[in-house]
Amino acid sequence: MNNIRNFVIISHIDHGKSTLADRFLEITHSVSKEKLRDQYLDSMDLEREKGITIKMHPVRLLWQYHQEYILNLIDTPGHVDFSYEISRALACVEGAVLLVDAVKGIQAQTLFNLEQAQKQNLKIIGVINKIDLPQANVAETKRELAEVLNVAETDLLAISGREGTNVGLLLERIINQVPPPQLKTSAQGFQALVFDSQYDAFSGVIAYVRVFSGKIRKGDSAFLIATKANLQVKEVGYFLPHLKECDELRAGEIGYIKTGLKEPLLVRVGDTVICPKVENLSGLSLPGYQEPKQVLFLSLFPRDAGAFPNLKDALLKLQLNDPALKFESESKMALGRGFRVGFLGALHAEIVLKRLQKEFDLNLVATSPQVVFKILQSNGKEVIISSPSLWPEATQIQKIEEPYARLEIVVPNIYFSQVVKILQGFHVNLLSSKALTAQKSLLEAEAPLREIITGSFYDKLKSGTEGYASFNFETIGFREAGLVKLDILVAGRKEDAFSRIVSQDEAYSEGKVFLQKLKDVLPAQQFAVALQASVGGNIIARETIRALRKDVTAHLYGGDITRRKKLWAKQRRGKEELKQKGRINIPADVFLQILKD
Repeated sequence: MNNIRNFVIISHIDHGKSTLADRFLEITHSVSKEKLRDQYLDSMDLEREKGITIKMHPVRLLWQYHQEYILNLIDTPGHVDFSYEISRALACVEGAVLLVDAVKGIQAQTLFNLEQAQKQNLKIIGVINKIDLPQANVAETKRELAEVLNVAETDLLAISGREGTNVGLLLERIINQVPPPQLKTSAQGFQALVFDSQYDAFSGVIAYVRVFSGKIRKGDSAFLIATKANLQVKEVGYFLPHLKECDELRAGEIGYIKTGLKEPLLVRVGDTVICPKVENLSGLSLPGYQEPKQVLFLSLFPRDAGAFPNLKDALLKLQLNDPALKFESESKMALGRGFRVGFLGALHAEIVLKRLQKEFDLNLVATSPQVVFKILQSNGKEVIISSPSLWPEATQIQKIEEPYARLEIVVPNIYFSQVVKILQGFHVNLLSSKALTAQKSLLEAEAPLREIITGSFYDKLKSGTEGYASFNFETIGFREAGLVKLDILVAGRKEDAFSRIVSQDEAYSEGKVFLQKLKDVLPAQQFAVALQASVGGNIIARETIRALRKDVTAHLYGGDITRRKKLWAKQRRGKEELKQKGRINIPADVFLQILKD
């Protein structure tokens, strides 16, 4: 165990975690140069398409430094929507490399990840990355990071993940400073924490584990404490980063167990695996992680009603390696049977929808994203509303409450006044501002959660500060609000999927903006399509998609103008008839585009 080092790389999004992981793989010869590609650990197509890490990725490295060391690395996401992935990784390691971009410096997610690592009492190694860029400000970034970590600037290491500069020195520092894993003092033999899992058609559920005591081999009988499930170990091994079978997994190691279980719900992330099974389970559960709180909800329905079982099976399999995904059955007359699904944010929702479409070949309808509201009805009963379809009539509502969030915004001082103006346009209450470093300020504010995660707040903050501002948020409870249900009608027919809850004061502007977006992405038809926004049955905004028009007089070569007028009149009558009878079939990519916007 003295030769094992377990650590994670944490940072704000796009600060170079995956590129640094590539250099680790190259320097330790874990992957041959012929096979190595950029973002090697980001194996998911969506990760490579978007250029971000979505899932944490464990890998075992062997490094010769006076003697051979086993380095178990977990590469983590940087986006706030995937912070739960980071919390799971931190529970499995003893050290963390805190990476900071030498161009952008300290960001909001940097502070959040640092706080989470400190709560786990991890050894934190501060590293400045991207020193090879011409615009890199290494000296200033070092001052910022040294101040935040409360260490001397000489304790920080400056590297280039792309060029490999000083990456070997970083590996040496990890070996020298990150403590080896400590053996848990337990009467129980084998004890391991499940920090992730995946489903394999042949092997069933594959559990990713951190072993805290004992050892386990192929053929051993094991037991999952939370689900009370018995299993026969089919295979054990570690990540190279592909799955590599080994004889046994021992205390201090990170690896996988092929459980053979075919029911995904039997293996839960955060559960404890023990071997052998004992009668008294008291005190044997390892501390897992806090349950993630879903803040964004939308409904998913298969276009083909017969695909409902396939959608359920796909959600169960996704939930295996994404425990932040929660869902329950829902039924609507217009859309049929589906699921109400909870997410950690808009990007999380977009990623899940794309995975369902690409990995499981599902054609889906997605409703507008919505946060959860509390409504006190006229009869005194309090209800939780997570879907616009459940919104009661105005006469039945006594009081409405919506969730609020506390924001931490990191902004360079030169953009301070611009950020304050942006906050004023989003009903954000600025609580305080203080100097984070000599060049940056930290703003604390409160705002309705729906404006932060379902509006354009992120885009305006980034564009208004040329990408240099960043923010992190956490929910802080419910407060009273004036809200209404905004319905969208397409060709006179209400589309439940587009209904949303908005501020009463902004219903017109929200409806107008939404209709303009819908007009841009909805294909034109053979007849004019009216797009309308309605509140309480009253139309408050309208847009029209002009009909496709064929030149019905193109074949004429002469004659009186009345011949043309007759053909045009016949065309108009046909389009009017189509308008009365026609129904719009909205393509699945329109729902995804609306969600993305």
